[in-house]
Amino acid sequence: MEIRFRSNSGGFLGFIPPVTRNLIIINTLILIITSFSKNFMYETFALFYPASPFFHWWQPVTHMFMHGGFGHLFFNMFTLYMFGSVLERVWGGKKYLLFYMVTGLGAALLHTGVEWLQTLHWQHIIQTGDPSAAIAATQSMRAMLSTPTVGASGAIYGLLLGYAMLFPDSVMTLIFPPISMKAKWFVLVFAVIELLMGVLGSDGVAHFAHLGGMLFGFILIRIWRKSHKMYSQD
Repeated sequence: MEIRFRSNSGGFLGFIPPVTRNLIIINTLILIITSFSKNFMYETFALFYPASPFFHWWQPVTHMFMHGGFGHLFFNMFTLYMFGSVLERVWGGKKYLLFYMVTGLGAALLHTGVEWLQTLHWQHIIQTGDPSAAIAATQSMRAMLSTPTVGASGAIYGLLLGYAMLFPDSVMTLIFPPISMKAKWFVLVFAVIELLMGVLGSDGVAHFAHLGGMLFGFILIRIWRKSHKMYSQD
């Protein structure tokens, strides 16, 4: 098997492969636009639970290009550049973009599925629980229906998973703490942390969206491997 890495033309950010470069530019531009019209952008393009009055059918796609601030954008785009560039050079632009979108949509699907399970739990409490518990459950449900989910993190975690599956023995080093480990163990540790945080925590981070991106990335790569299409760039 021979893998050829395509060279990029010069110009602004020309050292970054085109799909990754365009994703970074689009996400950055949307954050700038959002800074001038936050309410409209979040209520229209962020992801809301389907029962919310703010939900629109396009949000599972558009929420992937929105972020909650510069720090959120920087972390996601830096990771996109680091790992997405490698995967785009291996897979080619079309397959790489397909992988990115599938993992992002998979993240939205799992996140929404977990919210659905939460609503079932709250509805049970409202119907059968004591008044104080029912009030708390009602407040939690209302908060969920009015809370937007934004960010490319689900797709980014999919890229991390994809990189680890293609290059499992490459060594990765965390900035803080400065710990080095093979990519396969690095991603496994992240997955366990995300699962624990999703089950035990309530920090406002969509941890199950991250896991959804990894899950759908794993499934798609397994499909490509079984059909012997892992490295085809058709």
